[in-house]
Amino acid sequence: MLHQALRRFGQKLVRGPTLKEPVAENDPQRRLSTLDLVALGVGRTVGVGVYILAGEVVRNQAGPSFVICVLVAILSSLLAGLCYAEISARVPHSGSAYLYSYVTIGELWAFVTGWNLILSLVAEKAIAFSTWILIFDNLRGNQVSQTVQERISGHISHFLREYLEFFVLGFMVVFMEFRYFWYFWPLSTSTLAKVFTLVKILVLSFVIISGFIKGDLHNWKLTEEDYVKAGLNDTSSLGPLGSGGFVPFGFEGILRGAAICFYAFIGFESIVARVEKAQNPQRSIPMGIVVSLFICLLVYFGVSSALTLMVPYYQIHSGSTLPEVFLHIGWVPAYYVVAFALLCILSTSLWGFVRPMRRVLYMMAKDGLLFDVLTRISYREYIIIIIIVMIGTVAVIISFLGVTDILDLRSVVSLISYSLVAICVLILRYQPERRNGGNEAEEQEENVPAEERLTLQRLLFPGSSSPTPLSGRVVYVCSSLLVLLIIPLCLVLTQWPVLLSGDPVWISVVVLLLVLITGLTGVIWRQPQSSSSLRFKVPALPLLPLLSLFVNVCLIMQMTSGTWVVFGVWMLTGFVIYFGYGVHHSWVTNPT
Repeated sequence: MLHQALRRFGQKLVRGPTLKEPVAENDPQRRLSTLDLVALGVGRTVGVGVYILAGEVVRNQAGPSFVICVLVAILSSLLAGLCYAEISARVPHSGSAYLYSYVTIGELWAFVTGWNLILSLVAEKAIAFSTWILIFDNLRGNQVSQTVQERISGHISHFLREYLEFFVLGFMVVFMEFRYFWYFWPLSTSTLAKVFTLVKILVLSFVIISGFIKGDLHNWKLTEEDYVKAGLNDTSSLGPLGSGGFVPFGFEGILRGAAICFYAFIGFESIVARVEKAQNPQRSIPMGIVVSLFICLLVYFGVSSALTLMVPYYQIHSGSTLPEVFLHIGWVPAYYVVAFALLCILSTSLWGFVRPMRRVLYMMAKDGLLFDVLTRISYREYIIIIIIVMIGTVAVIISFLGVTDILDLRSVVSLISYSLVAICVLILRYQPERRNGGNEAEEQEENVPAEERLTLQRLLFPGSSSPTPLSGRVVYVCSSLLVLLIIPLCLVLTQWPVLLSGDPVWISVVVLLLVLITGLTGVIWRQPQSSSSLRFKVPALPLLPLLSLFVNVCLIMQMTSGTWVVFGVWMLTGFVIYFGYGVHHSWVTNPT
C-alpha cells in the first residue's frame, strides 16, 4: 500500500504536459529573420554586465586576467547555447528552460526552473537599478548621495540613510517603466531594438579603440613596486594587490572572476523564446545563437582588454563603472559622452519586466504549479501586484546584498537552467519519441517484452539501431546518476590546492568519481540515438552536454555565501508552495 502510494507520488513529480501543435512553417506570424534573431541576442546579451563588471572583477578577483575570465564564461554560454539550439528544434514551441524541463524531465524540475526564472527577473532589475543609480549619481557629481547624507542624516537611521537614494531612484525608475507601458509600448518595434543594439555596439567600439590608443602593455605586468612608484605607500587601505603580473590572484581568481563574468553572457535564450516567430527556425535559431555569442565574445574581449590596458587594475575601485576609465586617462569629455549614452541604454533595460514576469506567472499558474487566481486577473492588476512585489523585493536585495552577490544570484539561476537544458538534450537524443507526460512512461515500461528487460549484456550491447523504451530509461537513469557524481566532483575540485599537495585521500576520491563518471558516460554512449532529421544537433554526444554541465557546476561552486543564503530561502519558499499546492493541482493534460 505504502509502496503504491510512493510510486504514484513519484510519478506526479516526473509527469509532463501534453503540447499543442507547433506553429506551421508557412504561418504568417513567422516573420523574424536570422538577422532579427542575431540583433535580439546581441541586444539582450550586451547589457548591464559590461558596464559594472570592471569594478567587481578586475580589482579584487582577476586583475588583467579578466580577459581569461571572459573566455571561460563565453565557453559555458556557448555550450549551453548549442544545447538550447537542438532542444528548440526537438520541442518547437516558444518557451524557455521551464517548458523544456517540463517536457523532458517532469513537473518538479519544471517548477524549480520556473520559480528560479522569477527570481532571475527580479535580480536582473535589481542589477539594472543599481547600475543606473551609480552612473546617474556619478554624472551628477554624487550630489544625490551628498544631499541624502547632509539634509536628512539626523532624521533617519544609519541603515536607511545609506540606502535611501536606492529606494527613491528605484521607485522613480519603476514609475518610468509603467508610464512607458501605459503610453509608449506600441513603439517597441524590431527596428527600434536594432537601433539600440547598434548604439551599444558603437559605444563599446569607441571604448575598444580608445584602449588601443591609450593602452599600455605594462599594465598586464604590474608588481608591488608600481604601488610605490604611484605614491601609494600605504597599500593596506587599498585592498589586496595579489602577486602581480597578468594573473595576480592565481587560478582561483580566474574561476571566481569567470563565475561573475558569466552574468555578462546571459540573454541569448531570448532567441529560443521566439522559435514560433522565426523563419526557418531549425536553421535560424542555431545560427542566431552562435553568431550573437560570437559577436558578444568579440565585444567583451575587446572591452576587457581595453579596460585592463588603460588602467592599472589596483586603481579600479569597487563599484566603478565602465565610463570611469576615461577619467583615469584624462578624457573627461569622453567620460560624460559615454556615461550619458550608457545611461540612456540602461534606461531601456529597465523597461519590459512586467510582460515577461506576467508570462512566467501565467504559464506556471495555467499548468497548476502556482495559484489559479494568477490566470484570472487582468493585465492592470498584474501591474499593481508587480509594482508592490518588485519595489519591495528589489529594495531588500539591494539593501542586504552587494553588487557581487546580486550578480552571483542572477548567474546561479541561469547556470542551473542551462545545466537542466543540457541534461534534457542528453535525454531527448536517446528517447524513442518525445515524452508528452501523463502515464506514458509507465505504460511503456509495462509493455516492454520480457526479452527486452535490462541485463548487463543489453546495458552495453542494446542490440537495436534505434532507441527503445528500455534504452531511453537507461539513459534517463545514467544521466541522473551523472549529475549526482559531477556535483561532488566539482566540490572536491574546489579544494585543488589540497589535491596538488598530493593528499592520497582526496586524490582517491577524485579518481573514484572519474571512474564512475567515465563508466556511466560509456553506457550512455553505447545506447542508440534518435534518427530524427534535424538541421542542427549537438555534436559529440554525450560528451558535450556533460562538459556543459561540468563547467556550469564548477562556476556555481564559486558563488558567495550570501548568494546561497538568499537562494536557499527562495527555494525553500518555492518548495512549500509546490508541495503544498502545485503537486495537487497541476493540469498536465492541458496544452502548454
